[in-house]
Amino acid sequence: MLVLLYGVFTVAAASRSIYQLIAQYDEAPLAYALSAVSAAVYAFITLSLVRGGDGARRAALVCCAAELVGVLVVGTWTLVEPSAFPDETVWSDYGMGYLFIPIFLPVTGLLWLRRARREATADATTTGTAATDG
Repeated sequence: MLVLLYGVFTVAAASRSIYQLIAQYDEAPLAYALSAVSAAVYAFITLSLVRGGDGARRAALVCCAAELVGVLVVGTWTLVEPSAFPDETVWSDYGMGYLFIPIFLPVTGLLWLRRARREATADATTTGTAATDG
């Protein structure tokens, strides 16, 4: 389910930001650039979750943390200085335009990745082998 949600948000954010950057760039360049950044983050996390393995999980963990920071910073920024964002981004108002999924998605991802890491460590301890990428 997590991979599916990240995949949907990748497509939604990417298609919206590409159109806006091409057709409406002058209206809200910061907002549209931030939407493109969010699409790239979503895509990277999606690919990392699909790939699996320790290295991919670590990369996804870093990106989920960065995503959470981005949502919190942009969400707060849009509330404090709305004039800086004449149009919404995926992370505006903590993702209110997307049913707040953008604020819950990285938290869910971080929790899932933490659990996956614990399970991999437990499996490696049980079998006597080190967890590897793959």
